[in-house]
Amino acid sequence: MHIDVAVIGGSFAGLSAALQLARARRSVTVLDTGEPRNRFAKASHGFLAQDGVRPADILAEARRQLAAYPTTRFVEARAERASGIADAFSIALQDGGELSARRIVLAHGVSDSLPDIPGLAAEWGKRVAHCPYCHGYEFGGEPLGVLAANGEVALHHAMLVREWGPVTLFLNGVVEPDAATLQQFEARGVVVERGPVAAVASRTEGLAVQLADGKVVDIAGLFTQPRSHPSTDIGEQLGCLHIEAPFGPILKVDEMKQTTVAGVFAAGDIARPAPNVPFAVADGAMAGVAAHRSLVFG
Repeated sequence: MHIDVAVIGGSFAGLSAALQLARARRSVTVLDTGEPRNRFAKASHGFLAQDGVRPADILAEARRQLAAYPTTRFVEARAERASGIADAFSIALQDGGELSARRIVLAHGVSDSLPDIPGLAAEWGKRVAHCPYCHGYEFGGEPLGVLAANGEVALHHAMLVREWGPVTLFLNGVVEPDAATLQQFEARGVVVERGPVAAVASRTEGLAVQLADGKVVDIAGLFTQPRSHPSTDIGEQLGCLHIEAPFGPILKVDEMKQTTVAGVFAAGDIARPAPNVPFAVADGAMAGVAAHRSLVFG
C-alpha cells in the first residue's frame, strides 16, 4: 500500500501529527506497538483540559476521534526496517507486512534505563517519577528525594524539585557537587546524602530509601532523570542525525520538526530534551503540518 504519510508511533506526538494530516484529507497510517512511555503513570498532569486523566484514556479518546477520518488507518505492528527517499520510502513491519509512503513522521519515543536499585522500577510512574511539573503537586509539599542517575543534571534537578517540598539529594556515587553548589543547596534547604542507595521500599504513605550504611530516609516521592535511548533504530536506518541531549541521544530537527533527511519528520520525546505530554502534542501538530506542507510545496 502506498500512502502519503506513515507515522511511526501512536502515542501523544504521533496521534497529534496524524490528526493534522487526516484533516488535510491525506492518507496516513499510524504504526503503534501499544507501549507509550508514560504507560506506568496513573494520571497525566499539566495537560490543559485533561489534568488528572489516565494517559491510556486520553490516548483511547484520541484514537476514537482520529478513526472518524476515512483516510486514517491504524496498524498494530512494529516498524522493523525503513529505507528510501522522499516520495518513495519503504517500511517493513514485524508481522511481515510492508507499506510505502511519501513522507515519514517518527514519533516512536524513547525507553528509559533506570538505575539498578531494588524496588525502584516497581514504583516508576507512581511514587518515583522524572518530572516535578507533571507529578510534584500531588505529593502535597511532603519531603521528597532526588536520585542522581545522569551526572550533573541531578544537581539542577534537586534545586528545582525543592519548589514542591523539602528535598534530600541522593548522590549514589554518580556526581559530586562543588563548593559553590553545596552553598546553594544549603541556602535552598537541600540535604545531601552521599552514600550508595541499597534499595527503595514502598510504604503505605510513601517510600523508604535505604542506604548501604543502614540509614533509612522516609520520603513521599522520589524524582530521578534516567538515561534514555530511542525505542527503535528506524531513524538511524533512514540516515537521520542524532545529537546528544542531557538524558540521551535524540533526533536533530529544525523548528518545523524536519530531520536531517528530506521527507522525514520527528516529534515528541525522540526529538526534544524535555519530555512532557503538552510538548509532545504540540510537536506532533507541527510535524503533521510540516509533513503536509512538504507534500504540497515539495
